[in-house]
Amino acid sequence: MQPTVPIVKDLVFVGGGHTHALVLRKWAMASVPGVRVTCINPGATAPYSGMLPGHIAGHYTREELDIDLVRLARVAGARLIVDRAVALDPKAKQIRLGTGRVIRYDIASLDIGITAEMPALPGFAEHAIPAKPLGRFADIWARACEGEGPIRIAILGGGVAGCEVAMAAVHRMTGLNREVTVTIIDRGRVLSSVAPAARTRLMGALIEHGVDVIENAQPAAIEAEAVMLEDGRRIASDLTIGTAGATPQPWVADIGLPCRDGFIEVDQYLRSVADPNVYAAGDCAHIVHDPRPKAGVYAVRAAPILTHNIRADLLGQQRKAFNPQKDFLKLISMGGQVAVAEKAGIARAGRPLWRWKNRIDQTFMDKFRHLPQMSAPALPKNCAKGVAAELSGPAPCGGCGAKLGARALDGVLGGVPGDDAAVLTMGNTRQVLSHDHLRAFALDPVLVAQVAAIHALGDIWAMGATPQAALAQVILPRAAARLQGAALNEVMEAARAVFADAGAEIVGGHSTEGPELTVGFTVTGLLDRAPITLAGARPGDALLLTKPLGTGVILAAEMQAKARGGDVLACWQSMLQTSAQAAETLAPHAHAMTDVTGFGLAGHLHNICNASGVGAEIDLNAVPLLAGAEALSASGIHSSLFSQNRAAAPVAGAQGPRADLLHDPQTAGGLLAAVPASIAPDLPGVRIGTITGTPGLATI
Repeated sequence: MQPTVPIVKDLVFVGGGHTHALVLRKWAMASVPGVRVTCINPGATAPYSGMLPGHIAGHYTREELDIDLVRLARVAGARLIVDRAVALDPKAKQIRLGTGRVIRYDIASLDIGITAEMPALPGFAEHAIPAKPLGRFADIWARACEGEGPIRIAILGGGVAGCEVAMAAVHRMTGLNREVTVTIIDRGRVLSSVAPAARTRLMGALIEHGVDVIENAQPAAIEAEAVMLEDGRRIASDLTIGTAGATPQPWVADIGLPCRDGFIEVDQYLRSVADPNVYAAGDCAHIVHDPRPKAGVYAVRAAPILTHNIRADLLGQQRKAFNPQKDFLKLISMGGQVAVAEKAGIARAGRPLWRWKNRIDQTFMDKFRHLPQMSAPALPKNCAKGVAAELSGPAPCGGCGAKLGARALDGVLGGVPGDDAAVLTMGNTRQVLSHDHLRAFALDPVLVAQVAAIHALGDIWAMGATPQAALAQVILPRAAARLQGAALNEVMEAARAVFADAGAEIVGGHSTEGPELTVGFTVTGLLDRAPITLAGARPGDALLLTKPLGTGVILAAEMQAKARGGDVLACWQSMLQTSAQAAETLAPHAHAMTDVTGFGLAGHLHNICNASGVGAEIDLNAVPLLAGAEALSASGIHSSLFSQNRAAAPVAGAQGPRADLLHDPQTAGGLLAAVPASIAPDLPGVRIGTITGTPGLATI
């Protein structure tokens, strides 16, 4: 038996910029055993800046613009924490996030980019949008393109970025048959940093696009529909975009490490000049020995050096110096599929140059569209006949998809599914008791703990009880004692907050070491009414479902790096929604109620019908689904329990990928309640069907 490699180091990447994305890709191909890797980023994706002008112009979709960090992190074996870093303490080796969470590190690397925010300009925060960070800008631009009628756009900053945005905006709005007015406002001379030959061509392109240029003008304030200049001029604007300069993230200057104008100073190895445990790359770094302009090409070229040096620190090997080139080819978009190329003062323009730029950009993005294949674990030598068959196919799912199916449970405890929780009667007191645990579906112990707590509480809420107390059971992977202690603290703090919000308290528990993270809870609750059981559903009752289906298929796809990052994030958010309020509203009216978990919607409805002596019809088109779930189901991806669930609770007339999701095991799923049809519209949840007097399940 191969020993489990203990985790002894924490490597944390702050930001999902171009450098870090490339480093994570390289890590996927050659990781360092014994290192836990964490990536912290505000979103599930990181937009690629080189394709932003093309996206604005309509040449690329938003999906083509984004690097999917969820897929990348899964392939790299890294936990992704969707949050924003707001502070770093180099003495304590801790990073504080916007939610208040604290992440410790042994080695930290910053690649958090820059912002075009103008906090000193009155009204900018309320009425303007910076072009960086790119994600928020892309969302607002999409809404602007959905509008109708004339649009006036003002761009603050006449550098290359501002001019690219201006021409791209004209091209896009013209293509949408909208009247557009674009004005560039610069405090000095437009395109002053560009070689004269390239500037001449770009200025001509601005004129061809009808872009107004205002030079040597200082903005004084931003209003809802105008930019006010210091000389009193009022420039009408429905959408004001900031592209001027490169402003560092404000918290970097407060970390106590040397900075130049807010950019962290790094040496030839890309390490902080004052702290060898902190690296920085991309636009947020200032290379002391060889300062370079803020450009994506340097971020890309830094990736191999950063990868090597971090590995060298972890392995005790020699670092390499980063020596960026003095000049590079600049390819600048001009709205349509035309570009200017400039290097060493020589400039050319034309469509072939845009195609060249497009080929370079697509080649870069293909690195993340076609990630290294996740290899299956090697088959042990001299294993018993049948082992290979059991290990074939995708890895077992996490969450409820890892539970035993109906076939394995057949005959256990009489083989009859019981109610969601046991009811203990002590005098006039009625207490419910339940237990549930989850195999980790993600690499972040906080997310797993939060979902496991909500999942365990589902049985209490389903019976109409008020949560009272919980005992925790935690299995942690092997790691250095300090890291295990930190992980256990993260799990317990996250779970404690969930139970506290539910009015309950963790009163004890047990921890042990095992091959992977597993979190579970034994939960009690108090009843002040008769328990709501599986029995009691009546013909004519409406069936209400309080959460969409699809967690099983999305988690299964994510473990195979086949799910879209945005869909995975939405799935996580759905699992983090509690059923407390829905249960409180449904309990006085429900004839029968359960939470939808491992057996899937059809399996849990089947249990209600069997206990109540009734049947049910399901309106397949009314069943709410998580984004991406049906497409994944159609592609043939299913959770581990799918086949057993479908065999245990067949649904007559149910065919196709949407019908398959009726058998998808749910983690922290919603409540399924049978209620009087007359009051169903006033209760929480979506009506998905009706209880009938004919045994069995069928679709309408």
